Amino acid sequence: MDALTTLLPGVPPALWWTLAALMALVGVAGTVLPVLPGTLLVLAGLFVGAWIDGFTLVSAWTMAAIAALALLAVAIDFVAGLLGAQRAGASRWALIGAALGTVLGLFMGLVGVLFMPFVGAVAGELYALRQQPTGAPGAAGVPANVPGEGDTRRALRVGTAAWIGMLVGTAVKLALAFVMIGVFVVALLWH
Repeated sequence: MDALTTLLPGVPPALWWTLAALMALVGVAGTVLPVLPGTLLVLAGLFVGAWIDGFTLVSAWTMAAIAALALLAVAIDFVAGLLGAQRAGASRWALIGAALGTVLGLFMGLVGVLFMPFVGAVAGELYALRQQPTGAPGAAGVPANVPGEGDTRRALRVGTAAWIGMLVGTAVKLALAFVMIGVFVVALLWH
Protein backbone atom coordinates (compact mmCIF):
# COMPACT_ATOMS: atom_id res chain seq x y z
CA MET A 1 0.00 0.00 0.00
CA ASP A 2 1.35 3.41 -0.93
CA ALA A 3 2.30 5.76 1.87
CA LEU A 4 0.02 8.68 2.67
CA THR A 5 2.95 11.00 2.03
CA THR A 6 3.19 9.56 -1.50
CA LEU A 7 -0.55 9.65 -2.18
CA LEU A 8 -0.90 13.22 -0.92
CA PRO A 9 2.56 14.79 -1.23
CA GLY A 10 1.29 18.29 -0.43
CA VAL A 11 0.29 17.29 3.10
CA PRO A 12 3.24 17.34 5.50
CA PRO A 13 3.81 14.18 7.58
CA ALA A 14 3.50 16.25 10.79
CA LEU A 15 -0.14 16.93 9.92
CA TRP A 16 -0.80 13.22 9.45
CA TRP A 17 0.91 12.42 12.77
CA THR A 18 -1.19 15.10 14.48
CA LEU A 19 -4.37 13.62 13.02
CA ALA A 20 -3.34 10.11 14.06
CA ALA A 21 -2.51 11.23 17.62
CA LEU A 22 -5.77 13.19 17.96
CA MET A 23 -7.82 10.23 16.77
CA ALA A 24 -6.08 7.95 19.27
CA LEU A 25 -6.55 10.45 22.13
CA VAL A 26 -10.23 10.95 21.34
CA GLY A 27 -10.50 7.16 21.15
CA VAL A 28 -9.01 6.77 24.62
CA ALA A 29 -11.60 9.27 25.90
CA GLY A 30 -14.23 7.28 24.04
CA THR A 31 -13.42 4.15 26.00
CA VAL A 32 -14.85 5.95 29.03
CA LEU A 33 -17.53 8.06 27.29
CA PRO A 34 -20.04 5.66 25.76
CA VAL A 35 -21.09 7.98 22.92
CA LEU A 36 -17.72 7.69 21.17
CA PRO A 37 -16.54 4.43 19.58
CA GLY A 38 -13.36 4.44 21.68
CA THR A 39 -11.31 1.45 20.65
CA LEU A 40 -12.33 1.85 17.02
CA LEU A 41 -11.11 5.46 17.04
CA VAL A 42 -7.83 4.35 18.63
CA LEU A 43 -7.51 1.71 15.90
CA ALA A 44 -8.28 4.27 13.17
CA GLY A 45 -5.69 6.69 14.56
CA LEU A 46 -3.05 3.98 14.75
CA PHE A 47 -3.93 2.85 11.23
CA VAL A 48 -3.36 6.40 9.94
CA GLY A 49 -0.05 6.47 11.83
CA ALA A 50 1.07 3.21 10.24
CA TRP A 51 -0.11 4.30 6.79
CA ILE A 52 1.92 7.53 6.85
CA ASP A 53 4.99 5.66 5.62
CA GLY A 54 3.14 2.82 3.92
CA PHE A 55 3.36 0.38 6.85
CA THR A 56 7.16 0.39 6.78
CA LEU A 57 7.79 1.15 10.46
CA VAL A 58 4.60 -0.41 11.77
CA SER A 59 3.83 -3.46 9.65
CA ALA A 60 0.49 -4.70 8.44
CA TRP A 61 0.97 -7.73 10.74
CA THR A 62 1.37 -5.44 13.73
CA MET A 63 -1.75 -3.55 12.69
CA ALA A 64 -3.62 -6.86 12.36
CA ALA A 65 -2.65 -7.71 15.95
CA ILE A 66 -3.80 -4.25 17.08
CA ALA A 67 -7.08 -4.74 15.20
CA ALA A 68 -7.56 -8.08 16.99
CA LEU A 69 -7.07 -6.29 20.32
CA ALA A 70 -9.68 -3.70 19.27
CA LEU A 71 -12.20 -6.42 18.43
CA LEU A 72 -11.46 -8.12 21.74
CA ALA A 73 -12.07 -4.84 23.58
CA VAL A 74 -15.43 -4.33 21.84
CA ALA A 75 -16.48 -7.91 22.60
CA ILE A 76 -15.42 -7.76 26.25
CA ASP A 77 -17.19 -4.45 26.77
CA PHE A 78 -20.41 -5.88 25.37
CA VAL A 79 -20.18 -9.18 27.24
CA ALA A 80 -19.15 -7.65 30.61
CA GLY A 81 -22.23 -5.45 30.81
CA LEU A 82 -24.57 -8.25 29.79
CA LEU A 83 -23.01 -10.85 32.08
CA GLY A 84 -23.12 -8.53 35.07
CA ALA A 85 -26.79 -7.81 34.49
CA GLN A 86 -27.75 -11.36 33.55
CA ARG A 87 -26.08 -12.83 36.65
CA ALA A 88 -28.46 -10.78 38.73
CA GLY A 89 -31.43 -11.78 36.57
CA ALA A 90 -31.85 -8.41 34.87
CA SER A 91 -34.74 -7.85 32.55
CA ARG A 92 -34.49 -6.38 29.08
CA TRP A 93 -35.83 -3.14 30.56
CA ALA A 94 -32.95 -2.97 33.04
CA LEU A 95 -30.47 -3.16 30.17
CA ILE A 96 -32.38 -0.50 28.23
CA GLY A 97 -32.51 1.64 31.37
CA ALA A 98 -28.76 1.28 31.88
CA ALA A 99 -28.13 2.36 28.28
CA LEU A 100 -30.47 5.36 28.59
CA GLY A 101 -28.90 6.26 31.93
CA THR A 102 -25.49 6.19 30.30
CA VAL A 103 -26.60 8.63 27.59
CA LEU A 104 -28.28 10.94 30.10
CA GLY A 105 -25.23 10.76 32.32
CA LEU A 106 -23.12 12.36 29.59
CA PHE A 107 -24.94 15.64 30.21
CA MET A 108 -24.22 15.49 33.94
CA GLY A 109 -20.44 15.30 33.90
CA LEU A 110 -18.27 12.59 35.40
CA VAL A 111 -20.68 11.79 38.24
CA GLY A 112 -23.47 11.30 35.71
CA VAL A 113 -21.35 9.04 33.53
CA LEU A 114 -20.42 6.93 36.54
CA PHE A 115 -23.78 6.64 38.29
CA MET A 116 -26.59 7.20 35.78
CA PRO A 117 -26.21 3.69 34.29
CA PHE A 118 -26.97 2.36 37.78
CA VAL A 119 -30.01 4.64 38.15
CA GLY A 120 -31.23 3.68 34.68
CA ALA A 121 -30.86 -0.04 35.35
CA VAL A 122 -32.77 0.23 38.64
CA ALA A 123 -35.54 2.28 37.00
CA GLY A 124 -35.73 -0.17 34.10
CA GLU A 125 -35.96 -3.17 36.42
CA LEU A 126 -38.64 -1.49 38.53
CA TYR A 127 -40.58 -0.78 35.33
CA ALA A 128 -40.24 -4.42 34.26
CA LEU A 129 -41.45 -5.61 37.66
CA ARG A 130 -44.50 -3.34 37.40
CA GLN A 131 -45.36 -4.87 34.02
CA GLN A 132 -45.47 -8.40 35.44
CA PRO A 133 -48.94 -9.58 36.40
CA THR A 134 -49.15 -10.04 40.15
CA GLY A 135 -52.76 -11.12 40.47
CA ALA A 136 -55.43 -9.60 42.68
CA PRO A 137 -54.75 -6.81 45.15
CA GLY A 138 -53.48 -7.91 48.54
CA ALA A 139 -55.55 -8.10 51.70
CA ALA A 140 -54.19 -4.76 52.83
CA GLY A 141 -55.68 -3.13 49.73
CA VAL A 142 -52.38 -2.76 47.91
CA PRO A 143 -53.13 -2.48 44.18
CA ALA A 144 -51.62 -5.05 41.83
CA ASN A 145 -48.39 -4.24 39.96
CA VAL A 146 -46.96 -1.95 42.63
CA PRO A 147 -43.36 -2.87 43.45
CA GLY A 148 -42.90 -4.00 47.00
CA GLU A 149 -39.82 -3.96 49.23
CA GLY A 150 -38.56 -7.23 47.72
CA ASP A 151 -38.94 -5.80 44.23
CA THR A 152 -36.97 -2.71 45.20
CA ARG A 153 -34.17 -4.89 46.58
CA ARG A 154 -34.17 -6.92 43.38
CA ALA A 155 -34.01 -3.75 41.26
CA LEU A 156 -31.12 -2.42 43.35
CA ARG A 157 -29.28 -5.75 43.02
CA VAL A 158 -29.81 -5.77 39.24
CA GLY A 159 -28.77 -2.12 38.97
CA THR A 160 -25.62 -2.76 40.97
CA ALA A 161 -24.71 -5.82 38.89
CA ALA A 162 -25.28 -3.97 35.60
CA TRP A 163 -23.26 -1.01 36.87
CA ILE A 164 -20.35 -3.19 38.04
CA GLY A 165 -20.41 -5.06 34.72
CA MET A 166 -20.25 -1.78 32.81
CA LEU A 167 -17.39 -0.51 35.00
CA VAL A 168 -15.42 -3.73 34.52
CA GLY A 169 -16.05 -3.61 30.77
CA THR A 170 -14.91 0.01 30.62
CA ALA A 171 -11.76 -0.73 32.63
CA VAL A 172 -10.82 -3.66 30.39
CA LYS A 173 -11.58 -1.62 27.27
CA LEU A 174 -9.41 1.24 28.54
CA ALA A 175 -6.57 -1.16 29.38
CA LEU A 176 -6.75 -2.75 25.93
CA ALA A 177 -6.71 0.70 24.29
CA PHE A 178 -3.45 1.47 26.11
CA VAL A 179 -2.05 -1.94 25.11
CA MET A 180 -2.93 -1.15 21.47
CA ILE A 181 -1.09 2.16 21.71
CA GLY A 182 1.83 0.48 23.47
CA VAL A 183 2.18 -2.18 20.76
CA PHE A 184 2.13 0.58 18.12
CA VAL A 185 4.75 2.69 19.90
CA VAL A 186 7.05 -0.31 20.45
CA ALA A 187 6.75 -1.25 16.76
CA LEU A 188 7.37 2.36 15.74
CA LEU A 189 10.46 2.75 17.93
CA TRP A 190 11.82 -0.73 17.20
CA HIS A 191 13.01 0.32 13.75
